[in-house]
Amino acid sequence: MREWGAEMLCVLAWVRGPLPGEPLGAQVWSCCGPWPGCRLLGKRDDRRKEDPGSLGGGQWSVPRKAGQPGEHLRICPQGYTCCTSEMEENLANRSRAELESALRDSSRALQAVLAAQLQGVDDYFQQLLNNSERALQDTFPGAFGELYTQNARAFRDLYSELRLYYHGANLHLEETLAEFWARLLERLFRQLQPQLLLPDDYLDCLGKQAEALRPFGDAPRELRLRATRAFVAARAFVQGLGVAGDVVRKVAQVPLGAECSRAVMKLVYCAHCLGVPGARPCPDYCRNVLKGCLANQADLDAEWRNLLDSMVLITDKFWGPSGAESVIGSVHMWLAEAINALQDNRDSLTAKVIQGCGNPKVNPQSPGQDEKPNRGKLVLQEKPSTGALETLVSEAKTQLLDMQDFWISLPGTLCSEKMAMSASSDDRCWNGMAKGRYLPEVMGDGLANQINNPEVEVDITKPDMTIRQQIMQLKIMTNRLRGAYGGNDVDFQDASDDGSGSGSGGGCLDDICGRRVSKKSSSSRTPLTHALPGLSEHEGQKNSAAGCLSAHTFLLLLLLALALAVAGPRWR
Repeated sequence: MREWGAEMLCVLAWVRGPLPGEPLGAQVWSCCGPWPGCRLLGKRDDRRKEDPGSLGGGQWSVPRKAGQPGEHLRICPQGYTCCTSEMEENLANRSRAELESALRDSSRALQAVLAAQLQGVDDYFQQLLNNSERALQDTFPGAFGELYTQNARAFRDLYSELRLYYHGANLHLEETLAEFWARLLERLFRQLQPQLLLPDDYLDCLGKQAEALRPFGDAPRELRLRATRAFVAARAFVQGLGVAGDVVRKVAQVPLGAECSRAVMKLVYCAHCLGVPGARPCPDYCRNVLKGCLANQADLDAEWRNLLDSMVLITDKFWGPSGAESVIGSVHMWLAEAINALQDNRDSLTAKVIQGCGNPKVNPQSPGQDEKPNRGKLVLQEKPSTGALETLVSEAKTQLLDMQDFWISLPGTLCSEKMAMSASSDDRCWNGMAKGRYLPEVMGDGLANQINNPEVEVDITKPDMTIRQQIMQLKIMTNRLRGAYGGNDVDFQDASDDGSGSGSGGGCLDDICGRRVSKKSSSSRTPLTHALPGLSEHEGQKNSAAGCLSAHTFLLLLLLALALAVAGPRWR
């Protein structure tokens, strides 16, 4: 062994990645001669055999000698070092990968919360509708006989369309209900008057007078008013959860830039190269680095808060007689009330129809008036709430409020949990150059506030396009939620930037673009598969060759807005 100051080899080896809960940089260790700058920097994992002359499986070379001058360093301060240029470059790449991994971990935790909320609330609303249809199938045959059994398909189609609407289909719910009542009136009136011949033109006349005659009483109007508000609120809330989860997932995939990689390397590993591995990053230094790296992500904050606020607000529409819980679970009760009213008003209705449409011919093959089977009435009682939805929504609201500052708190969270940040800014913390206090002020949040960031060179004229598109997604969903709060159904268009087919692409679905679905074929209505991210499928759908004017106009406006956002700072 040579005396102090003699040239010795210094090995810097990469043993493993950080363990769960372990800060970035903890996996680096060095073994070298008596120069104080080269010492044990971390805990070695003896379970893995490493080539002492390489890093990361033989990719890194051994430094030529200990304590060599650092003129070759491009990121770290150029003092005496035991890191080569290749090590510095690889450590920079490694530090970026570690930060991206930490970002994905934070995002996955948030996605898991949103996914659990979505599944819980969505399952409950679907269960309400399923229970309503099951109650109809159990009670209507015995009470209404052939009035139900011969029209069972019409009722099944109604529930199918309600499900499609809830899952985001481009259906106008009021029109859907109006079509159902019109078809049902034609069929039931013919069954209630079998002694009359009722051709199609006569039934058309009946349909034109239906609004004035009100054959089903107040049930159609009440169901229309309540169901529209209830279903709009329920599906908007579930869609909001889906959009929020999609935004988090897509933003987590945005790669960090080269300048961020250099800054994180300097933050995490330069202290190791300079022989002061025990110095933890100064708090303000760490925050400035990550505020610069995550400047674009912080710009999500305003629209993210707007979305979550709107989701919390829309839950007010879940309660009360006209609330989503009560209405969705009671559709069959409105249908029963309508058929009861039609039977009660049968004679007066027939007289008014004959007065308005003329005397129809008598059906010689029909049974006599007295031979018609008696049909009963059905009175149903609404079941009391179990409180399950209230519990789900209460938990969701608490969690939504807790995650409001996710994007702007991310730098501080990562510094505290992932960077082994110093407890205080004193003479013993790492300030990027040496042990000592960190003097620069902490930058604000967002891209525009990074113009003078001392740690990360940020071009504020070039916002990340993926994140700008996600900001647009948040705005669209927020507007939909605000419309739903007022009971208005806003057509949901996909502004997803996915090109892989998970969204609607650049065109429109043939059955929903530029026209309403045919009134004669309820089964042909096609769901908008992008309306409920993560829940809906769109197998076998094709894009329209001609495209859709409204969607194309929207996309052009979106591209124009993005172009202005990029070019705007240069024009000033």
